[in-house]
Amino acid sequence: MNKTNTAGGARLAALPSLTDGPFFARTLLPTEHGEFDVRVLLDDAGNEHLAISVGDLAGGEDVPVRVHSECMTSEVFGSLKCDCKPQLEAALAHIQAEGRGLVCYLRQEGRGIGLGNKIRAYALQNAGADTVDANRLLGLPDDTREYSAAARMIEALGIRSVRLLTNNPLKLDGLRALGVTVNGRIAVVTGVNDVNHGYLETKRARMGHLYAADELREAQAS
Repeated sequence: MNKTNTAGGARLAALPSLTDGPFFARTLLPTEHGEFDVRVLLDDAGNEHLAISVGDLAGGEDVPVRVHSECMTSEVFGSLKCDCKPQLEAALAHIQAEGRGLVCYLRQEGRGIGLGNKIRAYALQNAGADTVDANRLLGLPDDTREYSAAARMIEALGIRSVRLLTNNPLKLDGLRALGVTVNGRIAVVTGVNDVNHGYLETKRARMGHLYAADELREAQAS
């Protein structure tokens, strides 16, 4: 065997198992935030969700976990209308800094209403509706997300309890209802700008998100 093949074999030997429990694909992914162990879970509807982790999580207590829903407009195109991309990046940086943790990346765009309906809601917001009323004008729920895929990931990775990186009380309640032990919350107030300040204030005032108005102003000024 030549040196190239020998080196390739060594790299293959160092890879994690390509399948693992409920996950049907797995790899190590180098990113600007560091290297992550990435697994893919397929739900009953055929949607692929990602478990993005750092460190050995089996048996872990109070593991920092972010349950994050896909946001193409922010994460791909850099939209300023929400704080999704900054929150995702803050979560990835946090678990790298702590040396352990998990980001459950769930494929449920637009608080679960889908990309097309999200764009329709954005058009109504541009005409003056807030994020809650825009959904309701379209006959859609305020938030239709569910977190069973995240709960499956947490269980499969052997995590005993979590500290959730979130501002959303529905995530805390939703995971607890699915049997996840949530021992605390880590606030993620970031990415506030002139465009999305009103949107984030609506989420605080009408959807119960767990930050104060002055926290938004401070985050925007920083």
